[in-house]
Amino acid sequence: MKKTLLSSALGAAVLGFAFAGSAQAAEIGACLITKTDSNPFFVKMKEGAQKKADELGMTLKAYAGKMDGDNESQVAAIESCIADGAKGILITPSDTKAIVSSVKQARDAGILVIALDTPLEPIDAADATFATDNFMAGKLIGEWALKTLGDKAKDAKIALLDINVTQPTVEVLRDQGFLTGFGIDTVDIHRNADEKDPRIVGNDFSDGNEEGGRRAMENLLQKDPGVNLVYTINEPAAAGAYEALKAVGREKDVLIVSVDGGCPGVKNVADGVIGATSQQYPLLMASMGMEAIKAFAESGKKPEKTPGLDFFNTGVTLITDKPVDGVPSIDTKEGLAKCWG
Repeated sequence: MKKTLLSSALGAAVLGFAFAGSAQAAEIGACLITKTDSNPFFVKMKEGAQKKADELGMTLKAYAGKMDGDNESQVAAIESCIADGAKGILITPSDTKAIVSSVKQARDAGILVIALDTPLEPIDAADATFATDNFMAGKLIGEWALKTLGDKAKDAKIALLDINVTQPTVEVLRDQGFLTGFGIDTVDIHRNADEKDPRIVGNDFSDGNEEGGRRAMENLLQKDPGVNLVYTINEPAAAGAYEALKAVGREKDVLIVSVDGGCPGVKNVADGVIGATSQQYPLLMASMGMEAIKAFAESGKKPEKTPGLDFFNTGVTLITDKPVDGVPSIDTKEGLAKCWG
């Protein structure tokens, strides 16, 4: 069963943007604040924002943390954006709770703040959120893993590679979505690592990068060398986990699932490194965010939410070359055509 969950109606009309007004596009300044400037996901997000800024005649300043979890750099970036008189801020928050007070200062200064990819806690601390349905992204790979393992699922030994100890919303949503899809009781859906299911070997932190993925996988293999199913927060972490498994000769008999759908990740699915990944669309998030800032600057209009959700859903698609009944997916050929490289 092959079909995409990506909505075809993601145009500005859906958001209810209005572009009438007296402000001139050349006067509109915007900021993009990402978690890092090394993760390919955020590199593409920056490219998408800059391309749209150039198209709309806007000025964009980009900032990034030194690493995933670097809240202080993001706080400093917001302060710079306020001082510069930016009309809007797009942010992928590293610490979804700690950054809220700084976001409030920006909003109090009349700046539109949009969270991209990672919702704030609470989500309405931002004016809007443009994101993948991260819980669904996790749920899709969980359902796929469950059906792929079949009868072996009851004896699975699962390693979960999350981001960091702060448990940002994107981490919790994907992790808990995966476990839900796999049929595991999550105990408290709003937090990680409190599950009682004996199939879970443990959770470790990858910092969302390859080095961290390798380190976390090594730690969990020491805990139980029999790990046979690995969930990773993103594809760089998955690549690191694969290298750790390869180092001990386990790369052929361990199933890895992930989230992102970047071109390198989709190629890793095609090569058998990753069994399945959930594809998201950072270029779309960024370009829509820039359009929203322009609309706000010109008319005061704020973006709308997807009906029935508390954010605007930019879509998610399962990518695998080994489809299973009941879990919609597309293959890597189509995934490469849609990936953000």
